[in-house]
Amino acid sequence: MDFNFHPPKNSMASRRRPPIRWRFWLFLVLTVFLVVPFFLRPTVTDTEAHVVIPEVTNPPAPQIRKELVKGTVAQGDTLTGLLGDFFTPGEIYVLNQQSKPVFPLSKLCAGQPYRLCLSDDNFERFEYDIDRDEQLIIARDGDTFSVEKIPIPYTTRVERVRGTIESSLFEAVTNAGESDVLAMNLADIYAWDIDFILDIRQGDSFQALVEKRFREGQPAGYGKILAAEFTNQGKTFEAILFQDGDRHPDYYDASGQSLRKAFLKAPLSFSRISSGFTMRRFHPITKTWKAHPAIDYAAPSGTPIKTVGDGVIIKKGYTRGNGNYVKIRHNSTYETIYLHMKNFAKGIQKGKRVAQGQRIGYVGSTGLATGPHLCFRMYKNGSAVNPHRVKVSAVDPISAANRGDFNAHAGKILAQLIGQPLVVTAAVKPAEASTSAPEN
Repeated sequence: MDFNFHPPKNSMASRRRPPIRWRFWLFLVLTVFLVVPFFLRPTVTDTEAHVVIPEVTNPPAPQIRKELVKGTVAQGDTLTGLLGDFFTPGEIYVLNQQSKPVFPLSKLCAGQPYRLCLSDDNFERFEYDIDRDEQLIIARDGDTFSVEKIPIPYTTRVERVRGTIESSLFEAVTNAGESDVLAMNLADIYAWDIDFILDIRQGDSFQALVEKRFREGQPAGYGKILAAEFTNQGKTFEAILFQDGDRHPDYYDASGQSLRKAFLKAPLSFSRISSGFTMRRFHPITKTWKAHPAIDYAAPSGTPIKTVGDGVIIKKGYTRGNGNYVKIRHNSTYETIYLHMKNFAKGIQKGKRVAQGQRIGYVGSTGLATGPHLCFRMYKNGSAVNPHRVKVSAVDPISAANRGDFNAHAGKILAQLIGQPLVVTAAVKPAEASTSAPEN
């Protein structure tokens, strides 16, 4: 029996060959490591441009150019001259008509400041200072205009001002660092009691609580004098601003008596006496001795002359001796006459009523005069009297109904006046700005 000891060669080889399943998994793992990174690469190559899409934004809004033009009304300026570049003649006419009930534009006054507000060179607003308290506002309102009169917006600071007189009130006030306007205002308050030409003595003193005005941070003059004391020849005169019910605000002394009287002490605020009241004086031109029942006030030519009391003009004219003159009847007893005027104030005519302190003319040297001065005369029942010796009573004192309020106010304001210097800062409200002290 024959045995085959040589088995088929492929029998052992088949037993040693790796299983098919093992090779499959090895192939799969290699494929994953080699192929997957290829698909995970960025699709943009290094040589390709990186394009950034910009963020979409709205274009900036166009800027409106604002311009403020400041100026002063010149002599002869009209609304057409000031605003003619912005309005047609027809629009100027409409604006003139619309403004008349508020403020006639024909009354634009030389020397007054104005401001013109523009937007991209187009008219927006016109502001004109009517006086120191009010301004006119003209603004574009669509196809029409808005026209109004409003208080000027000031900021005020109340301060105490003091001084001692060496030669004049004017000099004392300016030496205290204040404007001469304040001296004029103080003189107007005491115009019924003190003649600042004849009565002032060295050593006289004053102090006052004064509103100082500021506009857009810059000094803008004075507001009201709230209270004052003036010591003249050893006598002290108080002045307290108070509104008694519906009356206009006025000045009273500490007892409630009004400072206002029938006549002012003098027709000029500041000057000097060049010739007094006398019944025998040597005339410098005629070279004769004659009566001079008047007071001569020497002053620079053009100095304003004011009437010493309410009244009616009964004469206005010119004579060789008197020059330009005005005569006023104040009541059934008193008359005054003002001689040698350079010229007359606007509107002064025979038959016209004038108010106390109103400007009636200007100092000159017309007629028989050696230089510019005012010859002032007063008559009582037709006879010449010395104006400085005329005694007149004050107008009505504080009413009984408001006496308590006045006493409380007077005590408080005088304590501030004689105490430590008071500094109070406050914005003036529009409603307050329209109620002011009498014009000084």
